[in-house]
Amino acid sequence: MSFIHPTALIADGAVLADDVEVGAYSIIGPHVSIGAGTIVGPHCVIDGHTRIGENNHFYRFCSIGGMPQDKKYTGEPTRLEIGNGNMVREYVTINTGTIQDVGVTRVGHDNWIMAYVHIAHDCQIGDHTIIANNVQLAGHIQVGDWAVLGGSSAFHQFVRIGAHAMVGGTSSVRQDIPPYVLGAGDPFRPSGVNTEGLKRRGADAETIRVIKEAYKLLYRRNLTVEQALMQMQDLPKNATETAALEVLTQFLALAKRGIVRA
Repeated sequence: MSFIHPTALIADGAVLADDVEVGAYSIIGPHVSIGAGTIVGPHCVIDGHTRIGENNHFYRFCSIGGMPQDKKYTGEPTRLEIGNGNMVREYVTINTGTIQDVGVTRVGHDNWIMAYVHIAHDCQIGDHTIIANNVQLAGHIQVGDWAVLGGSSAFHQFVRIGAHAMVGGTSSVRQDIPPYVLGAGDPFRPSGVNTEGLKRRGADAETIRVIKEAYKLLYRRNLTVEQALMQMQDLPKNATETAALEVLTQFLALAKRGIVRA
Protein backbone atom coordinates (compact mmCIF):
# COMPACT_ATOMS: atom_id res chain seq x y z
CA MET A 1 0.00 0.00 0.00
CA SER A 2 1.47 3.36 -1.00
CA PHE A 3 1.99 6.25 1.39
CA ILE A 4 1.65 9.68 -0.18
CA HIS A 5 1.96 12.47 2.36
CA PRO A 6 -1.05 14.82 2.17
CA THR A 7 1.22 17.79 1.40
CA ALA A 8 2.90 16.05 -1.58
CA LEU A 9 1.81 17.10 -5.07
CA ILE A 10 1.44 14.30 -7.63
CA ALA A 11 0.64 15.61 -11.12
CA ASP A 12 -1.99 14.04 -13.33
CA GLY A 13 -0.23 11.61 -15.65
CA ALA A 14 2.43 10.50 -13.15
CA VAL A 15 2.58 6.70 -12.75
CA LEU A 16 3.56 5.37 -9.32
CA ALA A 17 3.61 1.73 -8.26
CA ASP A 18 1.18 0.85 -5.49
CA ASP A 19 3.77 0.78 -2.70
CA VAL A 20 5.76 3.91 -3.58
CA GLU A 21 6.25 6.32 -0.66
CA VAL A 22 6.33 10.09 -1.21
CA GLY A 23 7.29 12.38 1.67
CA ALA A 24 6.02 15.76 2.77
CA TYR A 25 6.06 18.65 0.27
CA SER A 26 7.58 16.58 -2.53
CA ILE A 27 6.49 17.20 -6.12
CA ILE A 28 6.14 14.53 -8.82
CA GLY A 29 5.74 15.77 -12.41
CA PRO A 30 3.27 14.54 -15.06
CA HIS A 31 5.80 12.57 -17.15
CA VAL A 32 7.34 10.61 -14.27
CA SER A 33 7.03 6.88 -13.59
CA ILE A 34 8.30 5.30 -10.37
CA GLY A 35 8.67 1.57 -9.74
CA ALA A 36 7.77 -0.60 -6.79
CA GLY A 37 9.47 -0.20 -3.44
CA THR A 38 10.90 3.24 -4.16
CA ILE A 39 10.92 5.87 -1.41
CA VAL A 40 10.89 9.59 -2.20
CA GLY A 41 11.78 11.62 0.87
CA PRO A 42 10.39 15.02 1.87
CA HIS A 43 10.99 18.17 -0.18
CA CYS A 44 12.10 16.32 -3.34
CA VAL A 45 11.25 17.38 -6.88
CA ILE A 46 11.08 14.68 -9.58
CA ASP A 47 10.22 16.16 -12.94
CA GLY A 48 10.85 15.84 -16.66
CA HIS A 49 10.42 12.69 -18.75
CA THR A 50 11.81 10.51 -15.99
CA ARG A 51 11.56 6.76 -15.47
CA ILE A 52 12.68 5.35 -12.12
CA GLY A 53 12.92 1.64 -11.37
CA GLU A 54 12.34 -0.34 -8.19
CA ASN A 55 13.65 -0.07 -4.64
CA ASN A 56 15.38 3.27 -4.96
CA HIS A 57 15.65 5.71 -2.07
CA PHE A 58 15.75 9.46 -2.66
CA TYR A 59 16.56 11.42 0.48
CA ARG A 60 15.23 14.89 1.27
CA PHE A 61 15.81 17.84 -1.07
CA CYS A 62 16.78 15.90 -4.21
CA SER A 63 16.14 17.49 -7.62
CA ILE A 64 15.71 14.71 -10.17
CA GLY A 65 14.85 15.07 -13.87
CA GLY A 66 15.40 18.80 -14.16
CA MET A 67 16.10 20.38 -17.53
CA PRO A 68 19.72 20.20 -18.70
CA GLN A 69 22.02 23.10 -17.92
CA ASP A 70 22.85 23.56 -21.58
CA LYS A 71 22.11 26.82 -23.41
CA LYS A 72 21.35 24.83 -26.57
CA TYR A 73 18.40 23.14 -24.88
CA THR A 74 15.06 24.44 -26.14
CA GLY A 75 12.55 22.25 -24.36
CA GLU A 76 12.90 18.97 -26.27
CA PRO A 77 11.34 15.95 -24.46
CA THR A 78 14.67 14.37 -23.52
CA ARG A 79 14.76 11.79 -20.76
CA LEU A 80 16.25 10.49 -17.54
CA GLU A 81 16.31 6.76 -16.76
CA ILE A 82 17.25 5.41 -13.33
CA GLY A 83 17.50 1.69 -12.60
CA ASN A 84 16.92 -0.30 -9.42
CA GLY A 85 18.33 -0.25 -5.91
CA ASN A 86 20.01 3.16 -5.96
CA MET A 87 20.64 5.24 -2.84
CA VAL A 88 20.47 8.97 -3.63
CA ARG A 89 21.28 11.27 -0.74
CA GLU A 90 20.47 14.88 0.11
CA TYR A 91 20.61 17.69 -2.47
CA VAL A 92 21.59 15.44 -5.38
CA THR A 93 20.74 16.86 -8.81
CA ILE A 94 20.36 14.68 -11.91
CA ASN A 95 19.36 16.30 -15.22
CA THR A 96 17.72 14.92 -18.36
CA GLY A 97 19.64 14.51 -21.64
CA THR A 98 19.99 16.65 -24.75
CA ILE A 99 19.39 16.03 -28.43
CA GLN A 100 23.08 16.79 -29.04
CA ASP A 101 23.78 13.36 -27.53
CA VAL A 102 21.64 10.22 -27.16
CA GLY A 103 18.85 12.26 -25.57
CA VAL A 104 18.86 10.42 -22.26
CA THR A 105 20.80 10.53 -19.00
CA ARG A 106 21.12 7.06 -17.47
CA VAL A 107 21.88 5.81 -13.96
CA GLY A 108 22.14 2.03 -13.61
CA HIS A 109 21.56 -0.26 -10.64
CA ASP A 110 22.77 -0.37 -7.03
CA ASN A 111 24.67 2.90 -7.05
CA TRP A 112 25.48 4.86 -3.89
CA ILE A 113 25.22 8.57 -4.69
CA MET A 114 26.09 10.81 -1.75
CA ALA A 115 25.00 14.33 -0.81
CA TYR A 116 25.38 17.32 -3.15
CA VAL A 117 26.42 15.25 -6.18
CA HIS A 118 25.56 16.74 -9.59
CA ILE A 119 25.04 14.41 -12.56
CA ALA A 120 24.67 16.55 -15.68
CA HIS A 121 22.87 15.94 -18.95
CA ASP A 122 23.68 12.85 -21.01
CA CYS A 123 25.85 11.19 -18.35
CA GLN A 124 25.85 7.40 -18.43
CA ILE A 125 26.43 5.87 -14.98
CA GLY A 126 26.92 2.10 -14.72
CA ASP A 127 26.15 -0.24 -11.81
CA HIS A 128 27.55 -0.53 -8.28
CA THR A 129 29.36 2.81 -8.34
CA ILE A 130 30.13 4.96 -5.31
CA ILE A 131 29.96 8.69 -5.98
CA ALA A 132 31.02 10.56 -2.85
CA ASN A 133 29.84 13.90 -1.49
CA ASN A 134 29.97 16.94 -3.78
CA VAL A 135 31.28 15.12 -6.87
CA GLN A 136 30.51 17.23 -9.94
CA LEU A 137 29.98 15.42 -13.24
CA ALA A 138 29.73 17.64 -16.32
CA GLY A 139 27.75 16.63 -19.40
CA HIS A 140 28.28 13.50 -21.52
CA ILE A 141 30.43 11.66 -18.96
CA GLN A 142 30.53 7.85 -18.79
CA VAL A 143 31.23 6.06 -15.51
CA GLY A 144 31.89 2.32 -15.60
CA ASP A 145 30.65 -0.36 -13.20
CA TRP A 146 32.16 -0.44 -9.71
CA ALA A 147 33.99 2.88 -10.14
CA VAL A 148 34.59 4.93 -6.98
CA LEU A 149 34.69 8.73 -7.27
CA GLY A 150 36.14 10.57 -4.27
CA GLY A 151 34.48 13.53 -2.60
CA SER A 152 34.62 17.04 -4.10
CA SER A 153 36.17 15.78 -7.33
CA ALA A 154 35.31 17.51 -10.61
CA PHE A 155 35.10 15.83 -14.02
CA HIS A 156 35.38 17.55 -17.41
CA GLN A 157 32.63 16.97 -19.95
CA PHE A 158 32.95 13.93 -22.22
CA VAL A 159 35.52 12.10 -20.06
CA ARG A 160 35.14 8.38 -19.41
CA ILE A 161 35.87 6.64 -16.13
CA GLY A 162 36.62 2.96 -16.58
CA ALA A 163 35.19 0.06 -14.62
CA HIS A 164 36.77 -0.53 -11.18
CA ALA A 165 38.70 2.76 -11.34
CA MET A 166 39.14 4.71 -8.10
CA VAL A 167 39.51 8.50 -7.97
CA GLY A 168 40.83 10.12 -4.82
CA GLY A 169 39.03 13.05 -3.23
CA THR A 170 39.34 16.63 -4.56
CA SER A 171 40.71 15.41 -7.88
CA SER A 172 40.34 17.27 -11.16
CA VAL A 173 39.81 14.92 -14.09
CA ARG A 174 40.20 16.22 -17.65
CA GLN A 175 40.96 13.03 -19.60
CA ASP A 176 39.81 9.41 -19.60
CA ILE A 177 40.75 7.18 -16.67
CA PRO A 178 41.24 3.56 -17.82
CA PRO A 179 39.63 0.64 -15.98
CA TYR A 180 41.28 -0.58 -12.77
CA VAL A 181 43.39 2.58 -12.37
CA LEU A 182 43.83 4.19 -8.95
CA GLY A 183 44.96 7.80 -8.52
CA ALA A 184 44.24 11.36 -7.43
CA GLY A 185 45.32 14.97 -7.84
CA ASP A 186 44.79 18.22 -9.72
CA PRO A 187 45.27 17.21 -12.42
CA PHE A 188 44.53 13.55 -11.72
CA ARG A 189 47.58 11.32 -11.92
CA PRO A 190 47.51 7.51 -11.86
CA SER A 191 49.39 5.79 -9.05
CA GLY A 192 48.64 2.11 -9.54
CA VAL A 193 45.95 -0.55 -9.80
CA ASN A 194 42.85 -0.65 -7.59
CA THR A 195 43.97 -3.97 -6.11
CA GLU A 196 41.86 -3.89 -2.95
CA GLY A 197 38.71 -3.11 -4.88
CA LEU A 198 39.36 -6.00 -7.27
CA LYS A 199 39.96 -8.40 -4.37
CA ARG A 200 36.68 -7.38 -2.73
CA ARG A 201 34.87 -8.18 -5.98
CA GLY A 202 36.38 -11.65 -6.25
CA ALA A 203 39.32 -11.19 -8.63
CA ASP A 204 41.97 -13.87 -8.08
CA ALA A 205 45.70 -13.29 -7.76
CA GLU A 206 46.51 -14.23 -11.37
CA THR A 207 43.89 -11.90 -12.79
CA ILE A 208 45.25 -9.05 -10.70
CA ARG A 209 48.80 -9.93 -11.80
CA VAL A 210 47.83 -9.67 -15.48
CA ILE A 211 46.11 -6.33 -14.88
CA LYS A 212 49.24 -5.03 -13.13
CA GLU A 213 51.40 -6.13 -16.03
CA ALA A 214 49.11 -4.29 -18.42
CA TYR A 215 49.33 -1.21 -16.19
CA LYS A 216 53.11 -1.33 -16.36
CA LEU A 217 52.99 -1.45 -20.15
CA LEU A 218 50.68 1.54 -20.19
CA TYR A 219 52.44 3.68 -17.58
CA ARG A 220 55.93 2.39 -16.80
CA ARG A 221 57.54 1.41 -20.11
CA ASN A 222 57.53 4.74 -21.98
CA LEU A 223 55.24 3.27 -24.64
CA THR A 224 52.51 4.96 -26.62
CA VAL A 225 48.97 3.69 -26.01
CA GLU A 226 49.09 1.89 -29.37
CA GLN A 227 52.40 0.20 -28.51
CA ALA A 228 51.10 -0.81 -25.07
CA LEU A 229 47.99 -2.32 -26.65
CA MET A 230 50.11 -4.37 -29.02
CA GLN A 231 52.24 -5.76 -26.19
CA MET A 232 49.18 -6.53 -24.05
CA GLN A 233 48.23 -9.11 -26.67
CA ASP A 234 51.28 -11.14 -25.67
CA LEU A 235 50.53 -11.31 -21.95
CA PRO A 236 49.99 -14.93 -20.84
CA LYS A 237 46.42 -15.38 -19.64
CA ASN A 238 43.54 -17.82 -19.26
CA ALA A 239 39.90 -17.15 -20.11
CA THR A 240 39.14 -15.21 -16.93
CA GLU A 241 42.25 -13.08 -17.26
CA THR A 242 41.53 -12.50 -20.95
CA ALA A 243 38.05 -11.18 -20.11
CA ALA A 244 39.48 -8.82 -17.48
CA LEU A 245 42.13 -7.56 -19.87
CA GLU A 246 39.59 -7.01 -22.65
CA VAL A 247 37.77 -4.52 -20.41
CA LEU A 248 40.95 -2.44 -20.46
CA THR A 249 41.93 -2.90 -24.11
CA GLN A 250 38.44 -2.13 -25.44
CA PHE A 251 38.32 1.03 -23.34
CA LEU A 252 41.70 2.19 -24.64
CA ALA A 253 40.75 1.46 -28.24
CA LEU A 254 37.83 3.90 -27.94
CA ALA A 255 39.73 6.73 -26.22
CA LYS A 256 39.15 10.03 -28.03
CA ARG A 257 40.20 12.64 -25.45
CA GLY A 258 43.38 10.82 -24.50
CA ILE A 259 43.98 9.07 -21.19
CA VAL A 260 45.40 10.40 -17.95
CA ARG A 261 49.18 10.03 -17.82
CA ALA A 262 51.65 9.67 -14.97
